[in-house]
Amino acid sequence: MFDQPFARPYALHSVDPRVRLALAALLALGVSPLRDVTACCLALALGLLLLAAARMPLRPLAQRLAVVNIFVLFLWCVTPLTVPGTPLIQWNTFWGPLAVSHEGVRLTTLVSLKSNAVVCIFLALTAGMTSSTAARALEDLRCPRKLVFLFLFTARHVHLLAQEWRCLHESARLRGFRPSTGMHTYKTLASLLGLLLVRGHERGRRMREAMLLRGFSGTLHALGDFRLRGTDVLFALALLAGLAGILMTEWAGKNHV
Repeated sequence: MFDQPFARPYALHSVDPRVRLALAALLALGVSPLRDVTACCLALALGLLLLAAARMPLRPLAQRLAVVNIFVLFLWCVTPLTVPGTPLIQWNTFWGPLAVSHEGVRLTTLVSLKSNAVVCIFLALTAGMTSSTAARALEDLRCPRKLVFLFLFTARHVHLLAQEWRCLHESARLRGFRPSTGMHTYKTLASLLGLLLVRGHERGRRMREAMLLRGFSGTLHALGDFRLRGTDVLFALALLAGLAGILMTEWAGKNHV
């Protein structure tokens, strides 16, 4: 989500990273428990509005949204048929009667709207933010230091582990390995995963030694400080007002029911 391909500045990059991360967390916490369809639609509209304001590239954005919606599509194939309730559509099959329930459709609709809303909000608010900037912002927000370091090192080295896996897989392929469903394939993949863990451990050990030799004492040092401006406060107030409107819609829907 952070470094590539959203590493270059976008429309929201001038907002203080601490404000952006705090707002992303608050909006996600506010949207997740929603139970009213209208409120969920408003949350998705807010996420799409933020995406439009961020003016992010469409292709990588569509790829990230597609990953989420593949899971949502799986829910649409299963949940309406398995949640008990008032049947909307019912037919007889070889295995017995099969029905699509109203409660299942409503639950899947809520999950679809909320998941896309949260992803859109996070993508828009973290666009153009590097992993080091996000780690520094998390530390300023008083997140546990160990979790901040874990996030930073994972973001920095996950690509190296992926490169190691590609090298191992290419080496096995050049030696005639062809994946199948046989025991030989399972043993080979287990060996490759074991080698990946060993190489990852060795790389982590060398990285730790290099950091200690450079005087690392467990503190993140930044070249510049974050500055909270008036426009950042106005931006935060605007999003919080939008969240308040969504929660009021949720509350009104519950009272109406």
